[in-house]
Amino acid sequence: MKNIDLRTYIYLDSLQLQMASYLATVSRGYFPVAGQACMIAEISPGIEINRLTDIALKATNVAPGIQIVERLFGLLEVHSDNQGDARQAGDAILKEMGLTENDRMKPEILTSQLIKNISDHHAQLINKVRYGNMVLRGDTLYVLEMKPAGYAYYAANEAEKASRINIINVTGFGSFGRVYIAGEESEVLVSKEIVESRLSEISGRESEGRNE
Repeated sequence: MKNIDLRTYIYLDSLQLQMASYLATVSRGYFPVAGQACMIAEISPGIEINRLTDIALKATNVAPGIQIVERLFGLLEVHSDNQGDARQAGDAILKEMGLTENDRMKPEILTSQLIKNISDHHAQLINKVRYGNMVLRGDTLYVLEMKPAGYAYYAANEAEKASRINIINVTGFGSFGRVYIAGEESEVLVSKEIVESRLSEISGRESEGRNE
């Protein structure tokens, strides 16, 4: 497959309880459960994700949870009880594209916001459009925006591993990814520090512009 731009390519070694439930809430495919491993790939042009889904599913024993085909970008999430199966699915699509893991884009943090002691009406606005847990008055809210978008799922999963927070919303497709988490200030601060450190450790190529 020629001229495929590999934007996101990442493994989640063990889905956390909230993250697995969140993916099941927004998924139109087969729902993952906590403890499963998953592979997430995001590419451009988006239409090619159909071919890569076919390759991944025929390569090994994985189930597709999310497949999104946009005008520019395509996203695939597959999961399995076996970490080896998730990795084999990823290896198969890399081989099909003639790429390696290091051909992916490195995540770039565009926005990192902390809002402490959130007000009632602000919390209500967010809760109207969220798919995860609710943010409550007095919580500390952490908002993370990044590109490519697919890394948002990894960031949210790492946040839940790090401390006792609530996943409010995760957008992992489109031009930018966004993560909203909330909870006690001390817990949110721990997650913020660890998530941003984990994202900085992911290897890959640099992006060339804000909208790439």
